[in-house]
Amino acid sequence: MTIIGVIVAMEIEFALMKQTLSDITVDQPGYCIGVLGNKKIILQKSGIGKVNSALATAKMIANEHPDYIINSGVAGGLDRTVAQGDIVVGEHTAYHDLDIGEEIASQDDLGFPKYIPADSALLARVKEIKASDNTVKYGLICTGDQFITNNDALMVIKGKFPEALAVDMESNSIAHACYQNKVPFISIRIISDTPWVEYHSEQYAAFWKSAPQRLFQIVSEIIR
Repeated sequence: MTIIGVIVAMEIEFALMKQTLSDITVDQPGYCIGVLGNKKIILQKSGIGKVNSALATAKMIANEHPDYIINSGVAGGLDRTVAQGDIVVGEHTAYHDLDIGEEIASQDDLGFPKYIPADSALLARVKEIKASDNTVKYGLICTGDQFITNNDALMVIKGKFPEALAVDMESNSIAHACYQNKVPFISIRIISDTPWVEYHSEQYAAFWKSAPQRLFQIVSEIIR
């Protein structure tokens, strides 16, 4: 049976994804094992941020040996081509807050690329399944230990990565752990908020009432 690891950051995301599973054999706080379609699912809540998510990913790989890892959850919009409720699939991920200074010529010298690509087979499959859904966008997801709440902070990131569509706090750190361990990976995120709007706080609060359910319905469809 194919083993798929699904990593989320927050409890609400964990609860929504858990609802899609059947035949749960292990059920612990923030961790469960169940079945979706004909796949064994290892569902892990990592906690927020790069360190938490990288540690959770490394632990999952070492203990459960998943064939694939999917990261899912919410992200902030970084481009006006995406709207609240859109799905962004990371063709690549990158750290927006990594500064290697001038002593190192290239980030590749650190042992991982500036842009970590999604697994090509997983990406092709998602594009095939969601070909008719124009709310699913494909591009760069940037990761950093910041919650972006205003347009000024957004523009700093866009200055470094003009092509970026979304920003979160976990995608690239999970991608990094998967890259180092040669585990196929993809990140699928729903846009919770767009910092350039005047009513940003209200927009983010309203999002949680129903929108995240759509994300995990899509993730479940892809897994099946």
